[in-house]
Parts: sequence; C-alpha cells; structure tokens
Amino acid sequence: MPANAVAENVLATIGTICWAVQIIPQIWKSWREKSTEGLSHILVLLWAISGPFLGVYAIVQNLNIPLIVQPQLFSVLCLVSWAQCQYYGNKRPRSTTITIFIVMVAVFGGFEAGMVFAIRPAFNAGNKRPVQFFGIFSSVLISVALLPQYYEIYKHREVVGISILFMLIDLLGGLFNVLSLAFKEELDIIAAVTYSLVVVLDGIVILLALILNPIAKRRRKREAAAEAAVALEQIEELQETTLITITRNHNDSKSSEKPSISESPQSAKV
Repeated sequence: MPANAVAENVLATIGTICWAVQIIPQIWKSWREKSTEGLSHILVLLWAISGPFLGVYAIVQNLNIPLIVQPQLFSVLCLVSWAQCQYYGNKRPRSTTITIFIVMVAVFGGFEAGMVFAIRPAFNAGNKRPVQFFGIFSSVLISVALLPQYYEIYKHREVVGISILFMLIDLLGGLFNVLSLAFKEELDIIAAVTYSLVVVLDGIVILLALILNPIAKRRRKREAAAEAAVALEQIEELQETTLITITRNHNDSKSSEKPSISESPQSAKV
C-alpha cells in the first residue's frame, strides 16, 4: 500500500482519541458501583507498566505524534483504574492511594525519559535491538495482562466488573492504530503486532460477554425461582404446622371445659 502521511495521521489520531477515552467508562463504572469486583487488578497494572515501554519505543522510532501520545494517556488512565482497585478492592485509605498513584506516575515518567536518552544514541548508530526489546516487551505485557482477566471471567462464569464499552473502545483504538501503520513508508511489525493483539484479546472478552452473560442471567433466574419455590414450600409447611398447633390447642381447650366422668351429677350441676 502506498505511503500516505495524511491517512496515517488521521487514522492514528482517531486511534489516539479512542485510547484517550477508552478506560473512562471503566473508571466511571468502578466509581458508580464503588466496586472493582470482577476487574483484574493485575490487568490494569500491567497495562499501566507497558505504557512507558511502548512510549520509549514510539519516541525513539520517531513514530507519528498521535502514536507517541497514546502510551502516555494509556498508562496514566490505567493507573487511575488501578488506584480504584486499591481503594475499592483492597480498601486502602484515600490519601495512601493518591500518594501511590502520584509516585508511580513520577517513576514511570522518569523511567521513560531516562530510557529514551539511554538508547537513542545506539538506535541512531544503527543498533535497533534495544528499541526492539522495548516494543516486544510492551507487546508481551499487554498480552499477558489479559490472562488474569480471563481467570476472573472463568471464576465468575461471566464477564463482570469490566466495562464492555471500555473493551470496545480499546479494540477500536487498536484497529485504527493498525490501519495507520499500513500507510507508513515501512510497516512497523512490532507496533502492528502490539495493536493487533489488543484487537484480538479485547475481542475475545467481548465475545465471552456476549456468550456467557446471557447464560449467567438465565442461571440466576433459575436459581432465584428455585429459591422462591423452596421459600414458598417452607412458608406452606410453617402455615400447616401452625394450623395443626392451633387446632390441637383449641381441641384441648374444649376438652378441659367438659365435666370429668369421675365428677358426681351434683357437682356437675354446681
């Protein structure tokens, strides 16, 4: 496909916009429900860690500006979601959570800046291995990070805790980024693999939600109906027992009011 700088930047910009807002639905969902149950803490943490590595790769490779901005936004937003996991899930104090978040942002930023200055001379000299390591490592982190989320899905037997809208926007961001790379003069294989993995792995989560969530909904309805039937049966048994007890007490009361056989007629008259 012939190189087209305009198409490359337009598609990459759309991808950047998607990734700029991708995790906002997840952050909103966690805040609204005051819970991160079902959302893998490891997922958002590893995605946050992958940001600086992917950022170093994009900056040193001198990719287009949107693709350079993406990892920064991606990492910060993932850290926000991870901080929610600490606050809602692990019940850490708010001040501690905010402090940890600020420290991690500073550490990630310093690491990325330092690595850019450290490996850029080697890249300019023709040694591409260091920068390729950063690209490959970020791909591995992004891929491995979803495995704990798959475990959460397996454990709950449905997709809970994670926003499907978040997954969908993330998928679209990866798709537009892959398309933008297709219009470069030379296809960046590592970046293309990274974004393609996002598309595939997010797509699996969405597919599982479409399959498992309706099944889980029907299962909960059956369980609720079964519990209601058991409760109704217990109520009926209790009512029957109560009625028998009342009838027995009533009969005993009537029996006590009748004169005893041993009593004399005179005493009975009295």
